[in-house]
Amino acid sequence: MGIGDRLLAKTANVGNKPSEPNATRPTNTEPRTSPGRLMDAQHRINTAQARIKELETQLEHRAALEVPLDALVEVSGRRRKLAVEQFHELKSNLAQHALATPILVRSLSEGRFEIVAGHNRVAAYRELGRKTIRANVATIDEGEIEFAAFFSNLLSPSLTDFEKYWNFKRLQELSGLSRTEIADSAGLSKSHVTRIFSFDALPEEAKAALAEKPERLGSNAAQKLAALTEAGKDKKVTEAIRRLVEDDGFTQDKAVALATEKPKATVPSATVVRSGRRKICEISTRNGVVGIRFFEKDASDAEVWSQRIVNFINKTLNEAKED
Repeated sequence: MGIGDRLLAKTANVGNKPSEPNATRPTNTEPRTSPGRLMDAQHRINTAQARIKELETQLEHRAALEVPLDALVEVSGRRRKLAVEQFHELKSNLAQHALATPILVRSLSEGRFEIVAGHNRVAAYRELGRKTIRANVATIDEGEIEFAAFFSNLLSPSLTDFEKYWNFKRLQELSGLSRTEIADSAGLSKSHVTRIFSFDALPEEAKAALAEKPERLGSNAAQKLAALTEAGKDKKVTEAIRRLVEDDGFTQDKAVALATEKPKATVPSATVVRSGRRKICEISTRNGVVGIRFFEKDASDAEVWSQRIVNFINKTLNEAKED
């Protein structure tokens, strides 16, 4: 069973049938070497993409259906997130013009349809208050569309680095490909894939915030912030990314600088105790520590004052207990 076949089985939730008692055990044809695995993965990608092209050609000769929006089911993680400006532009266009390209769906049970392509068009229609949308219904296996969609999306110039990360991660979970194999299959450098996967080391709260505006952080800055996270500055990294998402004027360089800066040292507060004009001692507090420094003439009295302070504290505590 090749990598693509394993993906089809996982995404379709299909298990292997139990073998017959006397049945001949099938020969394992899965490539065992890394180059073989990569060739097999690339073959599956090409086959899936060719299948989609074939379906698109067939659908050109079929009439699109008006499908109720309430009957559409969205698969988590498949929708490509647009920037706010991009989505507003799409919504404005659809408000004024008819849908040029029907969405692509596949039929489910009980009159429902799974969205294969066109998630953002559906979202725009819902915000516009529409009830139905034109759709082409294709008979296509889930594994085929998933495997090809990953790579077609990953190579899209409009896809943000953060979205590429989520697609890489999902593909890795479904197919079992390593990061190196993903890089080779997609035709990307290992260093680029490493930068993309640096999002994985960011704090979960930071990734949740970034999901709202994935275009705000690229992989270069993410790699620097990931290193700071691993250095124990996760709170500062989360703060920096939240500000990056909320403030369009806040740049990625500023976010890295904010997460990098060291906490300012606490300036100790000091009080000078005097007897007339003469300085007796200086009392300072810093990070929960109280210090008393006697000046030269009164230094010999330090032990006496130390005992008086102990007595004062004990007396105060005893009075508090009595109250």
